[in-house]
Amino acid sequence: MQRSHIVRPAAMFWGLVVFMPVGVTYLSAILLLLTMLVAGGLRERYARLRANPLWWPVVAYLAWTFLVLAFGRHYPETGSNLFHGVRIGLTILMAMALTREEAIWALRGFLLVAALNILLIVAYYAVGFPIWSPLRAVVMEVGNKSISNALLFSVVASTAAVWGIAQIAAHTPLRAIPAFVLLLGLGVVVALPLTSRTSVLALLLVIPVVCIHQWRNHLKMLVSALVLGAVVLGAGLYQLPQLQHKVETGVQEIEEAQAGAIFKGSWVIRYYMYKDTGLMIADRPLTGWGIGGWTEQWHKRGPALFADSNMPHNDFLWVGAQGGLPALLSLLVIMVAAVWQAWKRPDMAGRYALAATLIALIASSVNSAMRDAQIGLALLFIAMVYLRLAQEKQDPDPWRDLLPSRWRKKETAPQAAA
Repeated sequence: MQRSHIVRPAAMFWGLVVFMPVGVTYLSAILLLLTMLVAGGLRERYARLRANPLWWPVVAYLAWTFLVLAFGRHYPETGSNLFHGVRIGLTILMAMALTREEAIWALRGFLLVAALNILLIVAYYAVGFPIWSPLRAVVMEVGNKSISNALLFSVVASTAAVWGIAQIAAHTPLRAIPAFVLLLGLGVVVALPLTSRTSVLALLLVIPVVCIHQWRNHLKMLVSALVLGAVVLGAGLYQLPQLQHKVETGVQEIEEAQAGAIFKGSWVIRYYMYKDTGLMIADRPLTGWGIGGWTEQWHKRGPALFADSNMPHNDFLWVGAQGGLPALLSLLVIMVAAVWQAWKRPDMAGRYALAATLIALIASSVNSAMRDAQIGLALLFIAMVYLRLAQEKQDPDPWRDLLPSRWRKKETAPQAAA
C-alpha cells in the first residue's frame, strides 16, 4: 500500500488524544481521514469495508438519514444533527477500514495514554497539585467530557478483567491479581471522582457477560465466577456508602418522576425524555419528524425546566424521533451486530471486543454516547478498533504485536491456554 506508513501514527494519535478536549479529538479524526485518503490503497480499504458485517447496516443507516433529509422538514438544528449523524457512520467506517497494524497502533496510543492518566489520578489524589485545565475531566467531574473519560476507563477496566479471567482459566491466578486490582481501582474512579453512573452500570453488566463468554461451556466455573462477583459487588456497596447512595438516589429519582415530580435530577430528566421521545416516534413511526426535529418537539412536549436540552440521552430514541423506526432500527442493528461479532469469537480478542462494544451499546442506551461528540468521538472509535482486531479471523492472536517484540515472551502458558 503506497505511503501506508503515514496512517499508523495518525491512528495512534487518535488513540492518544481520546481523553483530551473534543476539539483535539476532532483534529485527530480529520487527520486520520486525510491520511487514509492520501496514503493510497483505497480499493483495498473499500474491499475490506464491503466484506465487513457492519457495512450494509451502516450504509442503510446513512442512506435513510439522507432520504429523511431530502424529503422531511428542516429546522434550525438540521445542520448540526445531520453532521453528528453522518459522523457516527464515518467513525465506524474509518475504524473498520484500518489494517490490523493500524488498529494495533491506535490501541497502543489508547492504552498508553490510559496508563499515564491512571498514574495522574493516583498522583493527584495522593499528593495534590494544580491540574492542567484540559486534564481536569480526567481527575474530577467536568460535564460530559468526564463521562466520556469514565467510559474509557471502563473499557480499560473490562480489558483488565478479561486478561485476569484468562489467567484464572490458565491456572495462574497470581498473575490475575494486578488485573483485578486495576479493575477495582478504576471502578472506584468512575463511581466517585468522575461520578458516572453510566460507567458503573456498564461495568456491572459487562463483567458477568465476559465471564459467561469465558466459561459458557463450563457451567461450574461460570457459577463460581458469578457468585464471587456478586460477593465482591456486595462488599463494594457496603464499603463504599457513596456508591450505594448514588444507586439509591437513582432509584428514588425514577420513582418520584413516575409520580409526576419535576426537578433537576439525572434520571428524572431521562424519564421524561424517554417517555416523550417515545411518543414522538409513535406519532410518526415511519419517517419521524425530520433531521433536527427532536428539539422542536421536545420544547412542545417536555417540561419547561428541561427546555435547554438538545438530545434525549438515548441515541436510538434520538434517531428514531428524527428518522422514524427505520433509523432507530438501523442504528440499533449496527451496535447489536458489533456485539454479536465479538461474541462469536471465542478467544480473548473476542472478549476484549465484546466488553468494549457492549459498553458502547449500554452507554448509547442511557446516554448520548454517539450523538455527543465529546463521548462518541472517543468511545465509539475505541470500541470499533477493539472489534476490528477481533474480526481478524485468520489470526489466532491479533493483539500479539501490541507490545514491541523485545518486550514479549515467545510463548507463555496463559497465552497458549487463551
